[in-house]
Amino acid sequence: MTNVRRIVRILYPADRVATPYLDVPFEVSDPTSSLEVRLEYDRSKGVIDLGCDGPAEWRGWSGGTKTGFVITETEATCGYIPGTPELGEWSVVLGLHKIPAEGLEFHLLISTPAEHRVEPVPPAPPVSAVERPSLKRRPFAAADGLPWFAGDFHAHTLHSDGALSIRALAAEAVSNGLDFLAVTDHNTVSHHRHLPGVSAEYGIALLPGQEVTTARGHANAFGSLPWIDFRRHPQTWVDSVEPAGGVLSINHPVSRDCSWQWSLDRKPGHAEIMHSSWQSSATDTGIWAWWNAWGTASAIPLGGSDFHRPGEGVSVGTPTTWVAAEEASPESILEGVKRGRTSLSMGGARNGAVLLHVGDELIAYDAEGAVFGDITGRRCIITSPRQTLKADGNGPYRLETADRSILAITA
Repeated sequence: MTNVRRIVRILYPADRVATPYLDVPFEVSDPTSSLEVRLEYDRSKGVIDLGCDGPAEWRGWSGGTKTGFVITETEATCGYIPGTPELGEWSVVLGLHKIPAEGLEFHLLISTPAEHRVEPVPPAPPVSAVERPSLKRRPFAAADGLPWFAGDFHAHTLHSDGALSIRALAAEAVSNGLDFLAVTDHNTVSHHRHLPGVSAEYGIALLPGQEVTTARGHANAFGSLPWIDFRRHPQTWVDSVEPAGGVLSINHPVSRDCSWQWSLDRKPGHAEIMHSSWQSSATDTGIWAWWNAWGTASAIPLGGSDFHRPGEGVSVGTPTTWVAAEEASPESILEGVKRGRTSLSMGGARNGAVLLHVGDELIAYDAEGAVFGDITGRRCIITSPRQTLKADGNGPYRLETADRSILAITA
C-alpha cells in the first residue's frame, strides 16, 4: 500500500529574500523500496527548482526542468542517485528561482513506495552509426612532445537540463571530432557513475564535472570529486575542489543574468574565457575587461559550448579547448589543464584558426589575414598558414578578424 502525503504552500518574494533554497522535510519511518516526489505549480507564473537531500547523502537535483523524481534501490530519475531509501528525515529542496509578487502556490506529493516507475532513457545512436571524422590529426607542433587534444569543457545531459542522454551526447562529440568532453550537469553528480562505460563504448574521454549553479554565478568542478554543495558560499568550493585533486573554473563570467557576482578571498585558477554565446557577439570586449580586472595571470583559460540540446545553434565542441597532454584520458587532460597547457578556438576541432603556445613561441595555424594581438595592444597581420611569433610574456594572446571578431586565444 502506498502512503501519499500532500503539502501545499504559497511562496512570496519575501520567502526568496529569506533564503533561495527552501527545505521541505518529510520522514521515511518504515522500510520502503522506493519513493517518489511530484511538484505541481503554475509554470506560466514562476520557476521552482527541485532537488532532494537524504539522511545519508545528497540524492540529486533537476532544477526547473522536471516535475518530479523517483528513487528506487537500483535506479533513479536522471539527476538523482539510486539506492534503498534510508530511514530518517529527508528533505525536498526547492530552489526559489522566480517567485511573482502576487505569490505562487505549489503542491508537493510524496509517495512511499513510488507510484510510478523510473522513466526510461531514450535510445542513443549505436557506436556503429556514429560518423567519425578522419583519424588524421591536424599537424600541430607539440609542446615537450605532448600532442594537442580537442575537447569541450561544458555540456549537459538529461541528468540536469539537457535534452540528450550521456550516450547521445558522446555520439555528438565524437561526430564533431572531439577527443574529450566534460559532462557538467547542474548541482548533481548522478551522471558520474555512467561516464566510464560510455567513454569506453564510444571511444572518447568523458571527464566528470558538476556545474555548481547559483543565481549569482556558476562554476564547473572537474574531476572525480564528491558532490559540491551549491548552497554554501563559493569560497568553500575553491577550498575543497583543488585540494581534492580537481579543477574549479568560473563559468561564463560575463553573461547577462548568469554573470559572476561572488567575491572571493582565494580565487580558483581557471575561468571559462571562451563561451558559445560569443558566436552572436564575437566583438564584445566585456570578457577582456573582466579577465584583466580578475587577473590574467591567475586564470588559465578554458572554453565551453554549454550545449543543452540540438537546434539551439550551439554545437558540442564550439568553442574548442585544445589541451597538450600525454594521452586523451580524463586524468591526463586534467593534468594538462592544471599546468596551463590550453588554447581556445572558435572554429571547431577540424578547421579554423588556432593559436598555440609551444615553448617560447606562439604558432598561428590556418589564420592567414587574421590580426594577432596581445594584452599590451601589440598587433600584426598573419600572412602564412603556419606563422611563428615570439611569446614575450605579454599574454594573453589572441587572433581576431579585421572587424575584431575573436578567432583564437592562448595565455
